[in-house]
Amino acid sequence: IGAETPGRSVYLSNRGNSIRQHQGILQEGYAKYGMDRHHDTDNPNGIINMGTSENKLCYDLLHKRLTKPDMLHINPSLLQYSDWTGHAFLREEVAKFLSHYCCSPRPLKADSVVVMNGCGSLFSSIAAVICDPKDAILIPTPFYGVITEDLHLYSDVRLFHVPLDPEGNDKGSRPFQLTVGKLEDGLKRAKQEGFIIRAVILMNPHNPLAEIYTQKEMIAFLEFAKRNELHAIVDEVYMLTVFDESVTFHSVLSMDSLPDPQRTHVMWGMSKDFAMAGIRIGTLYTENADLVEALAQLGSFHGIPGSTQHQVAQLLQDREWISVEFLPENRSRLKTAHSYLTQELRVLIPLTDLSLYTSSFSYYLKESTFEEELSLWRCFLRHKVVLSCGQAFSCSTPGWFRIVFADQQHHLELGQSLKIEEEIAGPDSHSIKEAIEESKKSVKEDSADTDNAAFVNSTPSPRSKSSDRLKEKDSPVPDSDSLATEEFVLLDCQASKPADGLESLIGTLRHQLRSSDWLEKNTPETAAGEDPEIRDVFLALMQRARK
Repeated sequence: IGAETPGRSVYLSNRGNSIRQHQGILQEGYAKYGMDRHHDTDNPNGIINMGTSENKLCYDLLHKRLTKPDMLHINPSLLQYSDWTGHAFLREEVAKFLSHYCCSPRPLKADSVVVMNGCGSLFSSIAAVICDPKDAILIPTPFYGVITEDLHLYSDVRLFHVPLDPEGNDKGSRPFQLTVGKLEDGLKRAKQEGFIIRAVILMNPHNPLAEIYTQKEMIAFLEFAKRNELHAIVDEVYMLTVFDESVTFHSVLSMDSLPDPQRTHVMWGMSKDFAMAGIRIGTLYTENADLVEALAQLGSFHGIPGSTQHQVAQLLQDREWISVEFLPENRSRLKTAHSYLTQELRVLIPLTDLSLYTSSFSYYLKESTFEEELSLWRCFLRHKVVLSCGQAFSCSTPGWFRIVFADQQHHLELGQSLKIEEEIAGPDSHSIKEAIEESKKSVKEDSADTDNAAFVNSTPSPRSKSSDRLKEKDSPVPDSDSLATEEFVLLDCQASKPADGLESLIGTLRHQLRSSDWLEKNTPETAAGEDPEIRDVFLALMQRARK
């Protein structure tokens, strides 16, 4: 390859150049955030990160615990090479921890535990030892997007997508519902297209859908894997982050027996449940001794410092701190942050439905395309907020965004108070004047009922028809007031436009009223322009928007 080839290095192989040049949407957003991170005092105008799933609510609790004397321990063994599956003392503590918090019917075995520097390393290593290059693993979409790189960059293993329907249907199917039938259809398509499928990835609780599968559902998925001789890689990294008391999470390790224990592998780590993404601890539990032995050969590439292993072991064995202090407080703070953000979304966005999955930015999108979704994502980024758009998670339908709310309230306030109306809804999109024109008729019809005005449209949209089903007692999913089981809210920015344009406009006006200089630049008189009739409509809407 010549040196003149743009973007390529003569010093790297084709694979090296491919790895060097790879940058997905998630990596692009995080890279820009890394160059301009918000800091309350040092960089107050920096980027607010509401896209990376990090829990930033419990640093005080963690600092207090991690600086206790039992954490500050060094002995010769911690400064020497360890077993490449992790020090024996750490694997023993992980086995005890999982036995307790996963409600295992029998004690789990330390020899079945593998510890690496993060779950990404585990995904990469598992793919390397159960797949050959170009083989594929089945995964429902949307899913946590970095798994694509975890499997592909080193091991050249692909993901075969099983798209989930964001609409649900009238037969009781909830939005984005995973079923065995969809897995079967996906596997059939993969074989028809010539893929060799070695495994299926199951996330419970799900990232980014916040779905919690019942034990019955998980058994059905595992039986599907057994019938087709597929490995089941079960990601349970959010198992202790469920803050809705009405929802119960059931670990795969709580089952009396697994359909195929030799092909079932359960992942967990410290990043989410303990808000310690930087510690880089990922664990795998599998009864397959051959898999453990193969992973041990790769462990030297993914080891963890001995002192860190000691700290994690000390933390995991401190049940009183975990169960009495940390977990209850973490869940309480998550619930408070979630409540705050969802309430603000109801004010700032003309929502059709803020239930488990859906709120609408459709007012700001020109058309339902991934190009428009990416344009909106870049608009947020230009205004110093990182979000995660649906295409970064291989969502089959454009317009979905994930917003991480596990941050301090003043950061959430900064993130949601952007003055982006002018850019998002510019001259090529819905202008205020156009919205007023669309709303004239409904204002006149509705002006006698001002006291009953609502800023959240209660008229069911196509996506909100399933909200009643989501609240049925047999559903594992929380209702709209106790939405998330994880650290994020998934937003649909391409839901159908509200049937009542008035409610959308009121939401937009409410947002504009919060902007310090908007009223100065947009008086009823200036908005009326050449059409005096707009002035009266505008005044009526402004009065309602202030309520």
